[in-house]
Amino acid sequence: MSGLKSIKVPKVLKNKFFIAFAAFIIWIAFLDKTNLMYQYQFQSEVNKLENQKEFFIQEIKQTREEQQELLSSPEKLEKFAREKYYMKKDNEDLFIITPAPAQ
Repeated sequence: MSGLKSIKVPKVLKNKFFIAFAAFIIWIAFLDKTNLMYQYQFQSEVNKLENQKEFFIQEIKQTREEQQELLSSPEKLEKFAREKYYMKKDNEDLFIITPAPAQ
């Protein structure tokens, strides 16, 4: 019994407010459904989505510029249709040449 009496517990650890605060911090950090690990994962996901948003904004801007360019002249629209969609005039034959696969 004398061994137990020789251990001195600091007053801070006996304080009920400190114990409640420590329990609250442990609960928030580890036990809650939105604990620190999930918050980190959510923030990583938000950052990834913001980067994707910036990429798609740039893609939309580039596509709108290409659209304006194509709609500005019929020659450019015809060239685009022939190259991209292999369209042809009625009195033409279309030959598509593809490169041989690398061996």
